[in-house]
Amino acid sequence: MSPQGYTEDRLVEQPAIELFAKLGWETVSASEESFGPSGTLGRETRSEVVIVPNLRAALERLNSALPADAINSAFDALVRDRSAMSLAAVNQEIWDLSTDGVTVSVADQERGGLKRGGRHR
Repeated sequence: MSPQGYTEDRLVEQPAIELFAKLGWETVSASEESFGPSGTLGRETRSEVVIVPNLRAALERLNSALPADAINSAFDALVRDRSAMSLAAVNQEIWDLSTDGVTVSVADQERGGLKRGGRHR
């Protein structure tokens, strides 16, 4: 392979896309992405890491028995600003929240106040 062939796209991105496709994931090239509510992926800007509509839909699907307040709390915990953290710490925290769940508090309709729930994904 010539030195020009050693690109991130060829050595990393394309093999990863192929692997995800083999695993049944839907893949999309975002190199020509349009932004905004009717944009390609639903991101407002290129700097947005999270595809908000997809995350919210997944939280609602995985936690359909929970009230909207719990879903909103979990969403907020997942997308909070982590720009002051190291990338390793951010990755670990998101991994932990994604695999162990997010502890949320919701309004206690029977007794008033807040009821702290278990971890929810």
